[in-house]
Amino acid sequence: MRLDGAGALVTGAGTRIGQAIAIGLAQSGCDVAIHYHGSADGAEDTARAVRAAGRRAELFQVDLTDARAARGLAADAARRLERLDVLVNSAAIMVQERVEDVTPESWNATFDLNLRAMFFVSQGAIPPLRRSKGKIVNMADIAGLEPWPGYVPHCISKAGVIMLTKGLARALAPDIAVNAIAPGAVLLPDGWDRQASDHIRETTPLKRLGAPADVVAAVRFLLESTDYVTGTILVIDGGRLIR
Repeated sequence: MRLDGAGALVTGAGTRIGQAIAIGLAQSGCDVAIHYHGSADGAEDTARAVRAAGRRAELFQVDLTDARAARGLAADAARRLERLDVLVNSAAIMVQERVEDVTPESWNATFDLNLRAMFFVSQGAIPPLRRSKGKIVNMADIAGLEPWPGYVPHCISKAGVIMLTKGLARALAPDIAVNAIAPGAVLLPDGWDRQASDHIRETTPLKRLGAPADVVAAVRFLLESTDYVTGTILVIDGGRLIR
């Protein structure tokens, strides 16, 4: 796939990794549909950066926990961009919560955004991506591959993203390639202190935290550097899964 001139939809592009991916794709030549929900200021920052890279930016404010709205997002993006070649499902939440404190409401909030929305955004993207022989990249997490006691619903939702990726890859082949990236300590959760950051760094085999640029490079690899990969989970974690 050539990214120069492609159209890309990135969910959760108003903040953190989603923002970095949207800007990185623009710098690679994509016009970008920037999805956000609550991060309006961040989405405007993303749009400015995309336009500064000389590419087109279109903003979409959508609550992806509304399955119908999630399903319609890609078609709207394809109309505005006049094509759709890439979908990056990045929107997610990560809530720290003891198992004893999980409620049906908090469980649903995690799963409705982290997993159900990803399915319905992808479902809505099938027609335009089939036309373009496009690609989907889902943002998983190493939390989907190892248990974190303070984040059990999050871990389960990301494990679901991994199986969703494999299922979509089988169902949509050969027209659409579907892969996922499982980052490790790239951007730590808001509120984590220096002690927590140092602990993560020291317990990572490569002895450093990652950066958004590491994830952006992985996205570019899956989109532009190979057309012979689907159903793969690319772990970007400095070796944490083998520690």
